[in-house]
Amino acid sequence: MPQNIVILGSTGSIGQNALRVVREMPDAFRVVGLAVNSNVRELELQAKEFSPAMVAVFDPMAAKRVKGKIKGARLLEPGIEGLCEMAAHADVDLVLTSLVGGIGFAPLLAALKAGKTVALANKEPMVMAGEQFMNEADRWGGMILPVDSEPSAIFQAFGSRTIPKGGLRGYAKTAKRVILTASGGPFYKRKGSLDSVTPEEALNHPTWKMGRKITVDSASLMNKGFEAIEIKNLFGLELRQLEIVIHHQSIIHGAVEFHDGSMIAQLSAPDMALPIQYAMTWPERTKSVIESLDLFATEKLTFAKPDFQRFQCLALAMEAARTGGGMPAVLNAADEIGVDEFLAGKIRFTDIPRVIEETMKAYSAGGSLPTFGEIVEIDQWARTKASEIAGTLKAAA
Repeated sequence: MPQNIVILGSTGSIGQNALRVVREMPDAFRVVGLAVNSNVRELELQAKEFSPAMVAVFDPMAAKRVKGKIKGARLLEPGIEGLCEMAAHADVDLVLTSLVGGIGFAPLLAALKAGKTVALANKEPMVMAGEQFMNEADRWGGMILPVDSEPSAIFQAFGSRTIPKGGLRGYAKTAKRVILTASGGPFYKRKGSLDSVTPEEALNHPTWKMGRKITVDSASLMNKGFEAIEIKNLFGLELRQLEIVIHHQSIIHGAVEFHDGSMIAQLSAPDMALPIQYAMTWPERTKSVIESLDLFATEKLTFAKPDFQRFQCLALAMEAARTGGGMPAVLNAADEIGVDEFLAGKIRFTDIPRVIEETMKAYSAGGSLPTFGEIVEIDQWARTKASEIAGTLKAAA
């Protein structure tokens, strides 16, 4: 029997790779739902190929343009309501979500409360409220499987076919150290100031092909900070168990050192289709949709310590992880504003960490674990504050 899958964010790079996997394994999956933000033209093409039973469009104006155009599929309500209905639908076995930003927050919660298995590609919910989401997964019998390459690699290095008692967070007690690798992005070896970095340069990642927001986060190393918080929450780790390592070749995607000194790493060619496929087929491994890694053609593997002073976004992320409470949500929201302003040409690349740092300083709440409702309020406050701060930087430029 094929698994019934819905893909939230089907027209983005993650969603397209997921459909690539479905295309290669038509007997293993049946697409019952597709959701997009506003790219209805691509949605129509996907629906024609995969014949979903339901579709959702987040943007209300775009939803009007597609109404009645996709035969055989029910168009759900626009906005968060339709995404949540799709994620929790009774016919769904697997929810793959790659929604950008805080939009993925509510659909993830809806899926977990419905006891679904969620292949999670957008790290923002796990950054904003990862501990709370893991608690909800335990409470309702849901499951979160990592899709991003580094969390997936660590999941595999832990021995992912056998989940310990206590779920993914049960792995923590077996690990002495968890290695999170980073390519370093396009600027790690660049000499001099990064003040003059243009959006075009920041979007030119040397290894991975990703969306605009995550590509800029990779250039600033903020993405690695987000992954550190995500992995900490996903596997129940102490921050001291995590070590970030610059590995330019992007061949080793993650590793776990166990208490006896043994280290197990996951290696593969840098292609997001592989971790997506593994999340979709877990716990089984099937024929890969990517080419095998040629060790003879692989250049020397190198490793270096990250420069926290030069890449202040990474340092701020680790500070947010140490502080806990609502601070990671502040970090996430302020970064989204900073990146948006940078891509719009309104602030400099090096102003992104300034926006984040000043927003974090303005947040005075304690380190207790916020409720989901409080997280939403913190997110909204941080976006407003970060926009104000970005405006002062723009005015001073």
